[in-house]
Formats: sequence, C-alpha cells, structure tokens
Amino acid sequence: MGSAEETEPDILGAVPPEPAIDARAQQLAKLVERSQKLMSHAWMIRTFVKHSDEVEDFPQLNEMARTIFDVFRAVETQIHDPAGYFKTVRKKLSKLQAAAEQFAKDAWHASTHTNFQQAVIASRFLGEQLSEVLAEAESLLPKPVAPPKITLPHKAAPPLSDRQGTTE
Repeated sequence: MGSAEETEPDILGAVPPEPAIDARAQQLAKLVERSQKLMSHAWMIRTFVKHSDEVEDFPQLNEMARTIFDVFRAVETQIHDPAGYFKTVRKKLSKLQAAAEQFAKDAWHASTHTNFQQAVIASRFLGEQLSEVLAEAESLLPKPVAPPKITLPHKAAPPLSDRQGTTE
C-alpha cells in the first residue's frame, strides 16, 4: 500500500472521494457541486433583491428572495447525500421557477433598470440550469421502487336482518 496523500477539500468542504468509489458517485458529487455553484448565483440574485430600494415600494419582489432562501436552506445540509439533495431540488424546483416567472412580472413594474432585467434573466436561467442538472442526476440515481400494493380483506356485509331501517 502506498502512503496516503493529503487532499484539499473542494468548494463544498468535502475531501475528494477515494479512487475506489464508483464513477456514478463521483458524477453525482460533481453534479451537487455544480448545483451549489448555481445556488451561489441564486444567492447573489437574492442579495440584489433584498438590498434594492425598489423593494420598499414593491414588497412582492421579496418573494423571489424568500424562495431562493428556502431552496438554499433546504439543500445546503444535504450536499453529502446526492440522492437526498436532488430529491429536495425536485421538490423545490417548480416553486423556484414559478417565483422566477412572477419576479419577471413584478420586476418590470418596479424598475426597467438593467440590474432588474439581468436579475430576471439570471433567475430564469437558474431554473433552467437546475432542471438540467436534476435531469442528469436522476439519470444516475436508482429509480424509486414502488411499495407493494396492499389489499385489505373486505368486510362482509351484515345480514339483512341486522341492517337498520329494515323490518321483519
């Protein structure tokens, strides 16, 4: 056996995987890292929105910032569990995309400044990119197995004489 080399953590703070770990796990780790890079761009959109003066007059702009925060917090604790990470991304993606579309409408009313136009483009692009990363990750993850169908025995109908409203 050779001597162990010291390895530097990646941007997520994780030590790179040992060569013995299969290629699929490495690909998933790279997809998590790519997704986290996308989320860093999302965080900048959030920061821009939160600190823009227009938010005082258009508080609905904050919905984009809140949604980004929600998604970010939901996935950040799962960076070392790709299956859980991408399951959460799947759950949150439609909400993020809907927030981006609403932000596009609201931002136009708040300001036509280039910063807002670019934030709209960036928020839509974020949804597109996360969707692509998610599709790639799901192609690598095992498909969920449906639980077996459970059939409960049917309760026999009571005899006619036991039913309410019948007379003999």
